[in-house]
Amino acid sequence: MKTLERVEPAQPKTAFYQRICEQLQELIGEEANFVANAANTAALLFHTLPDVNWVGFYIAQGEELVLGPFQGRPACVRIPLGKGACGTAAEQEKTLIVPDVDRFPGHIACDTASRSEIVVPLLNWGRVLGVLDIDSPSLNRFDEEDQEGLESVISVFLHSQTTNDLPDLSEGAADS
Repeated sequence: MKTLERVEPAQPKTAFYQRICEQLQELIGEEANFVANAANTAALLFHTLPDVNWVGFYIAQGEELVLGPFQGRPACVRIPLGKGACGTAAEQEKTLIVPDVDRFPGHIACDTASRSEIVVPLLNWGRVLGVLDIDSPSLNRFDEEDQEGLESVISVFLHSQTTNDLPDLSEGAADS
């Protein structure tokens, strides 16, 4: 495995996220396993993004999101679709930036140190596979440039997956 170089956040955000995408492509390589790639994506983002205290995935299962690979303090295990920032982003199928979690209706406080959040849905052929959730201990940490950059990261992540390695979202499998 190649040694990943430090990505400096002082550079313009577009260049910063471009370098993260390049490193993620190198890190993933030919690996297609969803869990392995989600774990490495979460670790890369957690150790690269400045001013974050939690980075992880929630995987769609039936009418809820279930905790997947993450970096940070222990987290909520299940989140109903439409509830909290993660469930809302999944239900609306769009990225959600929350500048102040205390002002978000129905916020689910898994880590009381989190003050702002961004949630990027994992969309595959019009289906929500889950979300990438990133929390910060600072207010107003995330902006539209972070949204564009993280959506690019998720694109790289999803591109690594093959149909056989994606979570089974069929009706019967979702209930098990």
